[in-house]
Amino acid sequence: MKRTHLALAAAFALSLASFASFAHAEDSSAQPSKSLAASQDPWGPLKHVHAGVLDVAYAETGPADGPVVILLHGWPYDIHSYEEVAPALAAKGYRVLVPYARGYGDTRFLSDSTLRNGEPVALAQDVIDFMDALHINHAVLGGFDWGARSADIVATLWPERVKALVTVSGYLIGSQESGKTPLPPKAELQWWYQYYFATERGRIGYDKYRHDFAKLIWQTASPKWNFDDATFERSAAALDNPDQVAIAVHNYRWRLDLAKGETKYEALEKRLAQFPAVTVPTIALEGDANGAPHPQPEAYAKKFAGKYQFRLITGGIGHNLPEEAPKAFTQAVIDADHL
Repeated sequence: MKRTHLALAAAFALSLASFASFAHAEDSSAQPSKSLAASQDPWGPLKHVHAGVLDVAYAETGPADGPVVILLHGWPYDIHSYEEVAPALAAKGYRVLVPYARGYGDTRFLSDSTLRNGEPVALAQDVIDFMDALHINHAVLGGFDWGARSADIVATLWPERVKALVTVSGYLIGSQESGKTPLPPKAELQWWYQYYFATERGRIGYDKYRHDFAKLIWQTASPKWNFDDATFERSAAALDNPDQVAIAVHNYRWRLDLAKGETKYEALEKRLAQFPAVTVPTIALEGDANGAPHPQPEAYAKKFAGKYQFRLITGGIGHNLPEEAPKAFTQAVIDADHL
């Protein structure tokens, strides 16, 4: 792919969003989380595990000895995007894990002194740390928005850990350099929140109005999805995490090179800045009514060097594809596992 095409694809993808020694899992399954989101989990009380710099809250369903599927959510969404996908996969014999990302739900940093880093590779490292903590050697990964980006990065940097990949909107790996490329005015307009977050006014505004902010994003990213207030509020509760504002703002400022990441990730970022191909079996999905900025399928098809399929999901499906089209996402996970 030519450099200009790479830059454009990576810039469009910016909205969506080291192998560590095995740690011991903290078995707190008998101690359900007290948050609103957790109390309404369709798959039961959340579990917790110390993984890397985090105490990760996660949902689990399906047989403990089943092949593992890890489902990763986006911003400003949460694990409830998979409330129908998870039990459907569990019914097929999969062990399904749905973790809250850093800055969401009941996931917490283990130390107050840890940088609240929203750098994409840091979120991908969280996935590896989560797998290590639960002694999971490899898994099928599925995600959308930030979750798809994390899944893409894991599949690129640690392909031996990924059996197959399901990614909404395809190849979402970017870099700070590619983020400097100007887009046409209509495309720039879609990024209003990224520029808003670049200001102190935006940080304060998001903190003050984060539920209103999230609902607006939901509406514009999925213009044909008629979600009700209860559905929204259940997921929006995850945004009340004390680190949400810091993580979200840092993530978008990092993309514009307005915030620095951590030195320990520099080597990985350099590898990602070369836009390496994804070699694991992959199914890319896109909704026909996705209102969020996203790359076009033809812009990233050649970035998948292994077995690959693209599926357009029709019927007014927007950005939150797993929740809007759970059967299609579930089938994609099953099919990717058998590519």
